[in-house]
Amino acid sequence: MDLAIAIIITLVGASTPILLAALGELVVEKSGVLNLGVEGMMLIGAVVTVAVVLVTGNHWLAILCAALASAAAALIFGFLTLSLSANQVATGLALTILGTGFSALFGQPYTGKAVPLLRSPFPPELAADPLWRVLFGYSPLVYFSLIMVFVIWWFLKKTRAGLILRAVGENDLSAHSIGYPVIGVRYLAVAFGGAMAGIAGSCFPLILTPQWVERLTTGRGWIALALVVFAAWRPFRLLGGAYLFGLVMTLEVYAKAAGGGFRILPSELWAALPYLATILVLVLISMRRGGSSSAPACLGKPFLPAS
Repeated sequence: MDLAIAIIITLVGASTPILLAALGELVVEKSGVLNLGVEGMMLIGAVVTVAVVLVTGNHWLAILCAALASAAAALIFGFLTLSLSANQVATGLALTILGTGFSALFGQPYTGKAVPLLRSPFPPELAADPLWRVLFGYSPLVYFSLIMVFVIWWFLKKTRAGLILRAVGENDLSAHSIGYPVIGVRYLAVAFGGAMAGIAGSCFPLILTPQWVERLTTGRGWIALALVVFAAWRPFRLLGGAYLFGLVMTLEVYAKAAGGGFRILPSELWAALPYLATILVLVLISMRRGGSSSAPACLGKPFLPAS
Protein backbone atom coordinates (compact mmCIF):
# COMPACT_ATOMS: atom_id res chain seq x y z
CA MET A 1 0.00 0.00 0.00
CA ASP A 2 2.79 2.42 0.87
CA LEU A 3 4.50 1.71 -2.44
CA ALA A 4 1.25 2.24 -4.38
CA ILE A 5 0.64 5.56 -2.63
CA ALA A 6 4.21 6.67 -3.28
CA ILE A 7 3.87 5.81 -6.98
CA ILE A 8 0.60 7.75 -7.26
CA ILE A 9 2.08 10.83 -5.60
CA THR A 10 5.17 10.67 -7.80
CA LEU A 11 3.01 10.20 -10.89
CA VAL A 12 0.89 13.25 -10.11
CA GLY A 13 3.95 15.39 -9.44
CA ALA A 14 5.65 14.31 -12.66
CA SER A 15 2.50 14.93 -14.70
CA THR A 16 1.71 18.43 -13.41
CA PRO A 17 4.35 20.50 -15.29
CA ILE A 18 3.59 18.67 -18.54
CA LEU A 19 -0.14 19.28 -18.08
CA LEU A 20 0.28 22.99 -17.32
CA ALA A 21 2.60 23.60 -20.27
CA ALA A 22 0.37 21.61 -22.62
CA LEU A 23 -2.75 23.50 -21.53
CA GLY A 24 -1.06 26.80 -22.34
CA GLU A 25 0.13 25.51 -25.71
CA LEU A 26 -3.35 24.19 -26.48
CA VAL A 27 -4.80 27.70 -26.15
CA VAL A 28 -1.97 29.12 -28.26
CA GLU A 29 -2.54 26.58 -31.03
CA LYS A 30 -6.31 27.03 -30.90
CA SER A 31 -5.64 30.64 -31.93
CA GLY A 32 -3.66 29.45 -34.96
CA VAL A 33 -0.14 30.00 -33.61
CA LEU A 34 2.48 27.26 -33.25
CA ASN A 35 5.01 28.09 -30.52
CA LEU A 36 7.80 25.51 -30.27
CA GLY A 37 9.52 27.50 -27.54
CA VAL A 38 7.73 25.79 -24.64
CA GLU A 39 10.92 24.15 -23.36
CA GLY A 40 12.76 27.48 -23.29
CA MET A 41 9.91 29.25 -21.50
CA MET A 42 9.73 26.47 -18.91
CA LEU A 43 13.45 26.86 -18.22
CA ILE A 44 13.02 30.61 -17.81
CA GLY A 45 10.16 30.02 -15.37
CA ALA A 46 12.18 27.47 -13.41
CA VAL A 47 15.29 29.63 -12.98
CA VAL A 48 13.27 32.75 -12.10
CA THR A 49 11.36 30.74 -9.50
CA VAL A 50 14.60 29.55 -7.88
CA ALA A 51 16.07 33.04 -7.84
CA VAL A 52 13.00 34.71 -6.33
CA VAL A 53 12.45 32.00 -3.71
CA LEU A 54 16.06 32.11 -2.57
CA VAL A 55 16.08 35.92 -2.42
CA THR A 56 12.64 36.58 -0.92
CA GLY A 57 11.47 33.25 0.48
CA ASN A 58 8.02 33.87 -1.04
CA HIS A 59 6.77 30.98 -3.18
CA TRP A 60 3.76 32.82 -4.59
CA LEU A 61 5.81 35.83 -5.65
CA ALA A 62 8.24 33.42 -7.32
CA ILE A 63 5.45 31.74 -9.29
CA LEU A 64 4.06 35.13 -10.35
CA CYS A 65 7.49 36.33 -11.47
CA ALA A 66 8.04 33.08 -13.38
CA ALA A 67 4.73 33.52 -15.19
CA LEU A 68 5.52 37.14 -16.06
CA ALA A 69 9.05 36.36 -17.24
CA SER A 70 7.93 33.52 -19.49
CA ALA A 71 5.01 35.59 -20.79
CA ALA A 72 7.49 38.35 -21.69
CA ALA A 73 9.61 35.83 -23.58
CA ALA A 74 6.48 34.58 -25.35
CA LEU A 75 5.61 38.14 -26.36
CA ILE A 76 9.02 38.47 -28.02
CA PHE A 77 8.07 35.41 -30.04
CA GLY A 78 4.68 37.00 -30.69
CA PHE A 79 6.18 40.26 -31.93
CA LEU A 80 8.47 38.45 -34.36
CA THR A 81 5.83 36.08 -35.72
CA LEU A 82 2.64 38.15 -35.51
CA SER A 83 3.86 41.68 -36.16
CA LEU A 84 6.86 40.89 -38.37
CA SER A 85 5.50 37.65 -39.90
CA ALA A 86 8.63 35.65 -39.07
CA ASN A 87 8.51 31.88 -39.50
CA GLN A 88 6.83 30.41 -36.43
CA VAL A 89 8.79 27.15 -36.38
CA ALA A 90 12.20 28.82 -36.64
CA THR A 91 11.28 31.52 -34.12
CA GLY A 92 9.96 28.95 -31.65
CA LEU A 93 13.18 26.96 -31.89
CA ALA A 94 15.13 30.19 -31.37
CA LEU A 95 13.06 30.87 -28.25
CA THR A 96 13.99 27.45 -26.86
CA ILE A 97 17.69 28.19 -27.49
CA LEU A 98 17.29 31.62 -25.87
CA GLY A 99 15.58 30.16 -22.82
CA THR A 100 18.20 27.44 -22.44
CA GLY A 101 21.09 29.89 -22.65
CA PHE A 102 19.44 32.52 -20.44
CA SER A 103 18.60 29.99 -17.73
CA ALA A 104 22.12 28.56 -17.74
CA LEU A 105 23.68 32.02 -17.39
CA PHE A 106 21.16 33.49 -14.94
CA GLY A 107 21.12 30.35 -12.80
CA GLN A 108 24.87 30.07 -12.21
CA PRO A 109 24.82 31.75 -8.77
CA TYR A 110 22.00 29.43 -7.64
CA THR A 111 23.32 26.09 -8.91
CA GLY A 112 23.01 23.35 -6.30
CA LYS A 113 21.37 25.55 -3.66
CA ALA A 114 18.43 23.95 -1.85
CA VAL A 115 14.98 25.41 -2.56
CA PRO A 116 12.15 24.97 0.00
CA LEU A 117 9.30 22.94 -1.45
CA LEU A 118 5.79 24.32 -1.82
CA ARG A 119 3.80 22.20 0.62
CA SER A 120 0.18 21.09 0.57
CA PRO A 121 -2.36 23.79 1.48
CA PHE A 122 -4.33 21.34 3.63
CA PRO A 123 -3.78 20.64 7.34
CA PRO A 124 -0.74 18.44 8.00
CA GLU A 125 -2.95 15.84 9.70
CA LEU A 126 -4.68 15.09 6.39
CA ALA A 127 -1.48 15.02 4.37
CA ALA A 128 0.22 12.77 6.97
CA ASP A 129 -2.30 9.94 6.77
CA PRO A 130 -1.22 7.46 4.04
CA LEU A 131 -4.68 7.18 2.46
CA TRP A 132 -5.73 10.81 2.73
CA ARG A 133 -2.35 11.84 1.31
CA VAL A 134 -3.53 10.64 -2.12
CA LEU A 135 -6.14 13.42 -2.10
CA PHE A 136 -4.65 16.11 0.14
CA GLY A 137 -0.88 15.63 0.00
CA TYR A 138 -0.03 17.63 -3.11
CA SER A 139 1.33 21.06 -3.86
CA PRO A 140 -1.19 23.81 -4.69
CA LEU A 141 0.18 23.75 -8.24
CA VAL A 142 -1.25 20.26 -8.70
CA TYR A 143 -4.75 21.42 -7.79
CA PHE A 144 -4.28 24.51 -9.94
CA SER A 145 -3.46 22.34 -12.98
CA LEU A 146 -6.61 20.25 -12.48
CA ILE A 147 -8.76 23.36 -12.10
CA MET A 148 -7.27 24.85 -15.26
CA VAL A 149 -8.36 21.80 -17.28
CA PHE A 150 -11.98 22.63 -16.49
CA VAL A 151 -11.45 26.39 -16.86
CA ILE A 152 -9.92 26.08 -20.33
CA TRP A 153 -12.57 23.59 -21.45
CA TRP A 154 -15.29 25.97 -20.25
CA PHE A 155 -13.58 28.97 -21.84
CA LEU A 156 -13.21 27.30 -25.24
CA LYS A 157 -16.66 25.69 -25.36
CA LYS A 158 -18.97 27.94 -23.37
CA THR A 159 -17.80 31.54 -23.74
CA ARG A 160 -17.97 34.08 -26.53
CA ALA A 161 -14.28 34.89 -26.10
CA GLY A 162 -13.43 31.21 -26.56
CA LEU A 163 -15.55 31.09 -29.70
CA ILE A 164 -13.69 34.10 -31.08
CA LEU A 165 -10.34 32.49 -30.32
CA ARG A 166 -11.37 29.28 -32.08
CA ALA A 167 -12.71 31.27 -35.04
CA VAL A 168 -9.39 33.08 -35.35
CA GLY A 169 -7.58 29.73 -35.38
CA GLU A 170 -9.91 28.12 -37.91
CA ASN A 171 -10.31 30.96 -40.40
CA ASP A 172 -8.44 34.13 -39.60
CA LEU A 173 -9.54 35.98 -42.75
CA SER A 174 -13.22 35.39 -42.02
CA ALA A 175 -12.75 36.44 -38.39
CA HIS A 176 -10.97 39.59 -39.56
CA SER A 177 -13.68 40.37 -42.10
CA ILE A 178 -16.37 40.51 -39.41
CA GLY A 179 -14.30 42.77 -37.19
CA TYR A 180 -12.40 40.52 -34.78
CA PRO A 181 -8.82 41.66 -33.95
CA VAL A 182 -6.93 38.58 -35.11
CA ILE A 183 -3.48 39.82 -34.11
CA GLY A 184 -4.70 41.03 -30.73
CA VAL A 185 -6.39 37.72 -29.94
CA ARG A 186 -3.25 35.82 -30.90
CA TYR A 187 -1.06 38.09 -28.78
CA LEU A 188 -3.23 37.35 -25.74
CA ALA A 189 -3.15 33.62 -26.45
CA VAL A 190 0.64 33.64 -26.83
CA ALA A 191 1.06 35.57 -23.56
CA PHE A 192 -1.23 33.13 -21.76
CA GLY A 193 0.69 30.16 -23.14
CA GLY A 194 3.95 31.71 -21.98
CA ALA A 195 2.59 32.33 -18.49
CA MET A 196 1.39 28.72 -18.23
CA ALA A 197 4.80 27.47 -19.38
CA GLY A 198 6.44 29.63 -16.72
CA ILE A 199 4.19 28.18 -14.01
CA ALA A 200 4.98 24.71 -15.38
CA GLY A 201 8.67 25.53 -14.99
CA SER A 202 8.01 26.53 -11.37
CA CYS A 203 6.85 22.99 -10.66
CA PHE A 204 10.35 21.58 -11.05
CA PRO A 205 12.10 23.39 -8.16
CA LEU A 206 8.94 23.64 -6.03
CA ILE A 207 7.63 20.07 -6.42
CA LEU A 208 10.10 17.73 -8.11
CA THR A 209 13.74 18.79 -7.73
CA PRO A 210 14.26 21.39 -4.97
CA GLN A 211 17.33 23.02 -6.50
CA TRP A 212 18.57 24.57 -9.73
CA VAL A 213 20.67 22.69 -12.27
CA GLU A 214 21.09 23.43 -15.96
CA ARG A 215 18.38 22.01 -18.25
CA LEU A 216 16.26 21.21 -15.22
CA THR A 217 13.16 20.52 -17.32
CA THR A 218 14.95 17.70 -19.23
CA GLY A 219 12.86 17.99 -22.38
CA ARG A 220 9.42 18.04 -20.78
CA GLY A 221 8.45 21.00 -22.96
CA TRP A 222 8.79 18.85 -26.08
CA ILE A 223 6.60 16.18 -24.52
CA ALA A 224 3.99 18.86 -23.77
CA LEU A 225 4.03 19.89 -27.44
CA ALA A 226 3.49 16.31 -28.58
CA LEU A 227 0.79 15.86 -25.97
CA VAL A 228 -1.34 18.60 -27.53
CA VAL A 229 -1.39 16.60 -30.77
CA PHE A 230 -1.94 13.35 -28.88
CA ALA A 231 -4.98 14.89 -27.17
CA ALA A 232 -6.39 16.21 -30.49
CA TRP A 233 -6.54 19.74 -28.98
CA ARG A 234 -9.06 18.70 -26.28
CA PRO A 235 -8.44 19.62 -22.61
CA PHE A 236 -9.77 16.45 -20.99
CA ARG A 237 -7.81 14.21 -23.32
CA LEU A 238 -4.84 16.35 -22.43
CA LEU A 239 -5.38 15.50 -18.77
CA GLY A 240 -5.40 11.77 -19.48
CA GLY A 241 -2.39 12.01 -21.78
CA ALA A 242 -0.35 13.99 -19.24
CA TYR A 243 -0.96 11.38 -16.56
CA LEU A 244 -0.13 8.60 -19.02
CA PHE A 245 3.24 10.16 -19.75
CA GLY A 246 3.67 10.85 -16.04
CA LEU A 247 3.19 7.13 -15.39
CA VAL A 248 5.95 6.28 -17.86
CA MET A 249 8.31 8.74 -16.13
CA THR A 250 7.38 7.35 -12.70
CA LEU A 251 8.18 3.83 -13.85
CA GLU A 252 11.58 5.11 -14.94
CA VAL A 253 12.27 6.54 -11.48
CA TYR A 254 11.21 3.41 -9.61
CA ALA A 255 12.99 1.15 -12.08
CA LYS A 256 16.29 2.86 -11.35
CA ALA A 257 15.70 2.67 -7.60
CA ALA A 258 14.21 -0.81 -7.32
CA GLY A 259 16.43 -3.03 -9.45
CA GLY A 260 15.20 -6.63 -9.60
CA GLY A 261 12.92 -7.32 -12.53
CA PHE A 262 13.20 -3.76 -13.72
CA ARG A 263 16.87 -4.38 -14.46
CA ILE A 264 15.88 -6.45 -17.48
CA LEU A 265 16.07 -3.13 -19.33
CA PRO A 266 19.13 -0.85 -19.09
CA SER A 267 18.66 2.37 -17.12
CA GLU A 268 19.33 4.42 -20.26
CA LEU A 269 16.37 2.77 -21.98
CA TRP A 270 14.10 3.53 -19.03
CA ALA A 271 15.19 7.18 -19.23
CA ALA A 272 14.38 7.24 -22.95
CA LEU A 273 10.95 5.64 -22.57
CA PRO A 274 8.93 8.91 -22.24
CA TYR A 275 10.41 10.21 -25.49
CA LEU A 276 10.05 6.88 -27.29
CA ALA A 277 6.41 6.83 -26.14
CA THR A 278 5.97 10.35 -27.56
CA ILE A 279 7.26 9.27 -30.98
CA LEU A 280 5.13 6.09 -30.93
CA VAL A 281 1.97 8.02 -30.07
CA LEU A 282 2.50 10.50 -32.89
CA VAL A 283 3.14 7.69 -35.39
CA LEU A 284 -0.01 5.83 -34.32
CA ILE A 285 -2.11 8.99 -34.58
CA SER A 286 -0.81 9.66 -38.09
CA MET A 287 -1.55 6.08 -39.19
CA ARG A 288 -5.04 6.12 -37.71
CA ARG A 289 -6.05 9.38 -39.32
CA GLY A 290 -4.58 8.60 -42.69
CA GLY A 291 -2.91 11.96 -42.86
CA SER A 292 -5.98 13.97 -41.79
CA SER A 293 -5.78 16.22 -38.77
CA SER A 294 -8.08 17.87 -36.27
CA ALA A 295 -5.63 20.73 -35.83
CA PRO A 296 -6.87 24.31 -36.25
CA ALA A 297 -6.92 25.12 -39.96
CA CYS A 298 -4.69 28.20 -39.65
CA LEU A 299 -2.14 26.62 -37.30
CA GLY A 300 1.34 27.90 -38.08
CA LYS A 301 0.20 30.15 -40.92
CA PRO A 302 0.96 33.89 -40.83
CA PHE A 303 -2.03 36.22 -40.91
CA LEU A 304 -1.94 38.29 -44.08
CA PRO A 305 -5.21 40.25 -44.42
CA ALA A 306 -6.33 41.13 -47.89
CA SER A 307 -5.62 44.75 -48.75
